[in-house]
Amino acid sequence: MKAAVGDKLIVEGTRHGETRRVGVIVELRHPDGSPPYMVRWTGADQVSLVFPGPDAHVLSEGHVPAG
Repeated sequence: MKAAVGDKLIVEGTRHGETRRVGVIVELRHPDGSPPYMVRWTGADQVSLVFPGPDAHVLSEGHVPAG
């Protein structure tokens, strides 16, 4: 997984009742864009250090969804 500042990190809920979390990557810890990332979570105004798991993916800032 690689990311840049401004990309969205999306973490899917994997258990019943868990909701999708969306945040914006505000800081990289490695120059090559690999994790971990500092993420500002939408609706929480909280920044946290995130080590994304297999339930997470990055949506690039310039990405246009299909459809």
